[in-house]
Amino acid sequence: MDRIWPLIIIVASNCFYNICTKSTPEGINAFCALVVTYLTAAVITAALFAFEVKPANVWIELSKVNWTSFVLGIAIVGLETGYILLYRAGWKISSGALIANICLAFALIVIGALFYREQITLRHILGIGFCVAGLVLVSR
Repeated sequence: MDRIWPLIIIVASNCFYNICTKSTPEGINAFCALVVTYLTAAVITAALFAFEVKPANVWIELSKVNWTSFVLGIAIVGLETGYILLYRAGWKISSGALIANICLAFALIVIGALFYREQITLRHILGIGFCVAGLVLVSR
């Protein structure tokens, strides 16, 4: 069950994420909407951090931060902006995220093989083939 909870959180959060992104008003500047989004996220994560870490350990935890937190912030801005623009360009909620995530899966298979020495097996190749077939069927 310990392996299932994170998956449930990801799927549920991604459903809300795509519903909210698709429902972002057309007339609002995307970056204005994202400022409010990030302020909300910052307040929630700061509260969770304060709840989880003793005050004496705050600086110890902050000293552990490296470049990944900053690059992740940049990546999140790109991700959020991309999805808002994807839906504003007319993509359907049922296919836009699906196609984006299948493309992401392809990219991560290559990244995993090149940078993390993960093996690409026959099963992976067959899965990629099914994904390509799915992309063709969904995008038509």
